[in-house]
Amino acid sequence: MASEENVRGAFRIQEFYCRRMDAPIYADICVAIAEGLTRESRTGARVLDWTGEPTRDALPLRLIGGLHALVMAGADAELAAVFGGQVTAGALNRAMARNDDALLPWLDGPPQTNEPGRSGALIVGLLEVARRHGRKLEILEIGSSGGLNLLIGRYRFDLGGATLGPADSPVTIVPEWRGETQVLPPLEIVSTRGCDVQPRNVTDPAVEARLAAYVWAEKPERLARLTNAIAMVREHGVRLDEGDAADWLEARLAEPQEAGVTRVLMHSVVWQYLPDESAERIRVAMKAAGAAATAERPLAWVAMEPDRALAEQVVSVRSWPGDGEWQVVATAHAHAAWVRPGDRVPAAEGEGIVLEAQARVII
Repeated sequence: MASEENVRGAFRIQEFYCRRMDAPIYADICVAIAEGLTRESRTGARVLDWTGEPTRDALPLRLIGGLHALVMAGADAELAAVFGGQVTAGALNRAMARNDDALLPWLDGPPQTNEPGRSGALIVGLLEVARRHGRKLEILEIGSSGGLNLLIGRYRFDLGGATLGPADSPVTIVPEWRGETQVLPPLEIVSTRGCDVQPRNVTDPAVEARLAAYVWAEKPERLARLTNAIAMVREHGVRLDEGDAADWLEARLAEPQEAGVTRVLMHSVVWQYLPDESAERIRVAMKAAGAAATAERPLAWVAMEPDRALAEQVVSVRSWPGDGEWQVVATAHAHAAWVRPGDRVPAAEGEGIVLEAQARVII
């Protein structure tokens, strides 16, 4: 069980992330909760008595997502003022006491942000796979939530002036490109398929509202992109299965693979939520499948997972045939507002934040 000090510290860590990601109001909300949350509400008591590792469990995002849902529903005027910038611990505690029944379910599971902007970083990994093994890729995504990143072959991208994807796509992803413009290899995503332990039907208005609540109120461009991506799913759906990630991946790896197509495991901000046993089974399954990969039927793994100490995402690739070693191909903002291609830039002294060992993410 986490201590109250650890829980309050998790909100301080989230404050650091929010300031690094240019979300000052959310950062102030995290400070107010870290310093002033009380047990006067059932919600406050459950947060302060959290039984897991609060940063790994994304506890701050669970709570703030629930609070934002109330604001978006027009259910609490005082709370709306908080999200407008009038942040006080007193207002937050009063809002929690008034809305316990609505807020408590938001603490029951991890946030499923399903941010389509992350495709702007994942595509860098897929392009590296295409450079290594050829243009045709088959994508298998775990932790797909509602499947919005399974649309990666249908989005338009502008990567520092280099473009790819359908010119008439309803969603164009244009991250701030912190590097030289690259010559992009030919890329053809021949199929996408995803899995989630609790897949979300984004065409359900209630699910769309829930996903919208996890979008930070200070980032209206993210909400617009989410809305447009969901419209794309309504027009032409995605293939999304329910199940354990390890079970599903083992079954997919056992299926026949088309010659001339690279099979790619892809995921973003999901590894921290996997049970240790499932994560290890995935490692073992990929290593075994990699040993059997051939030039005609290659295998690759593209991961976008956080370095929490620096509040940035690391895009890494490994593939077979080859040495199967991880290579960092980019770092990025958590929602891919910016992408820096290439290996990691060494952190300046004092730039990061100290984390408990359990809060670190290691693939």
